[in-house]
Amino acid sequence: MNQLINDHLSETRNNLVEEIKLLSDTQFNAKPEANSWSIAQVCHHLTLTDASFIRLIAWALKQEDSKQAERKNIHIIADRTKKVPAPEFVVPAEDFFTVQQIIELLDDSRGNFTTFLDTIEDPSLLAEKSFKHPFLGDLPLDQWVELVSIHEQRHIEQIKEIKALI
Repeated sequence: MNQLINDHLSETRNNLVEEIKLLSDTQFNAKPEANSWSIAQVCHHLTLTDASFIRLIAWALKQEDSKQAERKNIHIIADRTKKVPAPEFVVPAEDFFTVQQIIELLDDSRGNFTTFLDTIEDPSLLAEKSFKHPFLGDLPLDQWVELVSIHEQRHIEQIKEIKALI
C-alpha cells in the first residue's frame, strides 16, 4: 500500500494513543452524560470501524458489478458540528475497558487494517470500485481507506471534548 497512507494511518493512531495513555481507567470509562460515550467506548468504536472497513473493502473488491464512483469531499466527516449516529455494527460495548486493553485492541485493529491493505494485489482497483457510505453515498474504495484517518481525527477531537468534561 501507499507509504503516505500507511504513514498517515500510523500518525493518526499515534495521536489517538497520546490522548489516552495517561488517563486512569476510571477517567477512561467515565461518561460526561448518561447517553454519551466514554473515551473507552470511542476507542472501542474505532477498533470496530477498522474491522468493518476491512470487511467492506474486501467484499467490494470481489464484486464484478462494482462501478467507479464520483470522488467526494470526505473531509466533511471531520466536522463535529454534524452529529452522525454510528451504524449498529460499530456501536461500542458498554464494558469497562482498561486503557492498556484498548491500546492493545487499537494496535491489533490498525495492524490488521494495514496488513489487509498490503495484501491487495491490484491497488488501482481501489479507485475503480466503490461501496455505498451511509452518509456520503457511493464512495470509491480508496476514499474509504482515506476515511479511516479522517474518521479517527473526528473522534480524537471528541476525546478532547470528553476529557475537558470529566
